Amino acid sequence: MIKAAGVAEVTDADFETEVLGSELPVLVEFTADWCPPCRQMGPVLTALAAEEGERLKVVQLDVDTNPLTTNAYKVLSMPTFMVFRAGEPVRSMVGARPKRRLLEELTDVL
Repeated sequence: MIKAAGVAEVTDADFETEVLGSELPVLVEFTADWCPPCRQMGPVLTALAAEEGERLKVVQLDVDTNPLTTNAYKVLSMPTFMVFRAGEPVRSMVGARPKRRLLEELTDVL
């Protein structure tokens, strides 16, 4: 998986601890190596993690190696972004987008 700098990778094994158990809201990017729009989002996620790190945890999950979580949340398209707060998915967005738009879409969940 192409990792965004400063963005943690989560797996089926630690999803519950890292995402569902997080004190902060968590933005999860469901991503894959073979997905060009996912690669485009790398710098956006890196910037987002750096700027909003105190209010928002940003993580990536590789759909090819983590089928349990991917199927549990019925993720079909890459990239899919989901925001989890207090262990519940509160927002879902599909497709690459510029950082400004992503931030706008996250305003009400932060």
